[in-house]
Amino acid sequence: MSDIIHLLPDSVANQIAAGEVIQRPASVLKELVENAIDAGATNIKIVIKDAGRTLIQVIDNGKGMSETDARMAFERHATSKISSADDLFTIRTMGFRGEALASIAAVAQVELRTRREDDELGVLIEIAGTRVFKQESVQCDSGTSFQVKNLFFNVPARRRFLKSDNVEKGHLLNEFYRIVLVNTEVSFSFYDGDDEIFQLSASNIKIRIENIFGKNSKKRWQQQLLNIETSTNLINITGYVGKPEFAQKSAVQYFFVNGRYMRHPYFHKAVMLAYSQMIQATESPNYFIYFEVDPQTIDINIHPTKTEIKFENEQAIWSILSAAVKESLGKFNVVPSIDFDQEGAIDIPSNVNVENVRPPQTNFNPNYNPFTTSYKRPTLDWEQLYGGFEKKKEEPDSPSEGQPFQSSMSIESNDQQQTFENIESRSENFQFKNRYILTGIKSGMLMIDQQRAHTRVLFDLFMIQMENRKAVSQQILFPETLELTPDDALIFEQMMPDLNRLGFEFEKMELNSYSVKGVSSHVGTASVVNLLLEMLDKTKNTAEDISASLHETIALTLAETASLKSGQRLTSEEMSDLIDRLFASANHNFTPDGKKIMTIFTGEELDKRF
Repeated sequence: MSDIIHLLPDSVANQIAAGEVIQRPASVLKELVENAIDAGATNIKIVIKDAGRTLIQVIDNGKGMSETDARMAFERHATSKISSADDLFTIRTMGFRGEALASIAAVAQVELRTRREDDELGVLIEIAGTRVFKQESVQCDSGTSFQVKNLFFNVPARRRFLKSDNVEKGHLLNEFYRIVLVNTEVSFSFYDGDDEIFQLSASNIKIRIENIFGKNSKKRWQQQLLNIETSTNLINITGYVGKPEFAQKSAVQYFFVNGRYMRHPYFHKAVMLAYSQMIQATESPNYFIYFEVDPQTIDINIHPTKTEIKFENEQAIWSILSAAVKESLGKFNVVPSIDFDQEGAIDIPSNVNVENVRPPQTNFNPNYNPFTTSYKRPTLDWEQLYGGFEKKKEEPDSPSEGQPFQSSMSIESNDQQQTFENIESRSENFQFKNRYILTGIKSGMLMIDQQRAHTRVLFDLFMIQMENRKAVSQQILFPETLELTPDDALIFEQMMPDLNRLGFEFEKMELNSYSVKGVSSHVGTASVVNLLLEMLDKTKNTAEDISASLHETIALTLAETASLKSGQRLTSEEMSDLIDRLFASANHNFTPDGKKIMTIFTGEELDKRF
């Protein structure tokens, strides 16, 4: 019987290794940019086409490579970062395994141009599927230029599993953010084809954050960031945390350790604990936190992506981090405020001119003697005073002259009667605290949350409009400009077809900018840009790809942002109309996301309270 165990060819082994290291175009971008940073580059240019499927190019001004080094870089486990196993515990560079370039070359067509500053000529290497097709000396700039073309050209199954261009471009931007937020001393430029996405010059962390996420003026990053800084024997922590009032569902959260991005749910809980009682359970704070620790106390070699890191002193660091965040919030007097009921409160003036305040003046007669003054009670004709009551009974609508007391009582009685009749004419609808609608029913009293009720009504309406495409558009007299960050623009492109069906009209302007020319007739034109930004924030967590669930997400988020808000006063007709439209819905008891809309107080329950 022949032997059945044999060694795999290098090409197959490299493709297997590439499956762990290179998962999508964003993985290629990460490895190439990290290599450029390790090479000492101060200026890095990135160019992508077709969300990285066709081209990913990274150009840097680093130290470059010799001809031998350039050829050796594509071999498996060839690296300049470490030389022994002990070096794994003192790693300061981004890469160290020597697998990235070999893995990329196994599943793509790679062109490398590199030259050291002291060399007259550089070297050109073309390699595809681990096979070297060309190696020659060329004239090129100092530094290194990688062109990765047709990713997964020889692995069709892997290429088919890639998501849409918008999704893959979102992953590319996420990897880009993780690198530029920690390497602020390096200048970066990012191009999607010929369109410039980012042009970031060397700066500090706060300016870099503003340059990346600050295009959307609604976020106001400069106002919401609080400095965090602490230094101990175990760890140095720096960075910024967001104020509680800027917390949101899709928060921007980053951890870095020794210049490397990491995910760490345990440390995330430490930050969330510091914000307990300050934000809602469904919201999260923004934060950018940087750790500096001894490399010997962490292990980054536990996952191919190097984003999962083990700490030797996790519990101690957890306590230090939680205390540092609490100190930052306390230093800036960020404490939860007490919400008092202001309805019916007296308006106390804050600015009072003390100079114009005069004490009250009193006047008195010094010659007055109460014991010598005689008091004479005025005479009253009691018969005349009460004589008009019988006449009022007979002729209630024709009060006689000369009887002011009787006429006053008649007017007051008529006002009370008119008020009672108005209440009855409202079908017993009342508004409590400008939030709840109270109405009588046969079994007792019904209380309806006006905002949730309107959300349900609008959601059903928007879903029908998206299916039938019969929405009415309301034109805006002066179109507004919607400016988005690159990652927000990717999500917005997915939302636009459904928004067009709802009556919105957009015109693409320059990169990531849109002119809003029309809105849904049910939304109105006031603050339409803020409405779209708020809707975009709520959609981020679910807009992974275009699917049926995205239609419901858009309808729900638009309904929530356009619905009546708590505190909005309603007329009797508006309350009646809202109730009628609510009970016309097939599911009028709950909002689309499962929140209760109404509750009933039975007559027995009300009787027990009395």
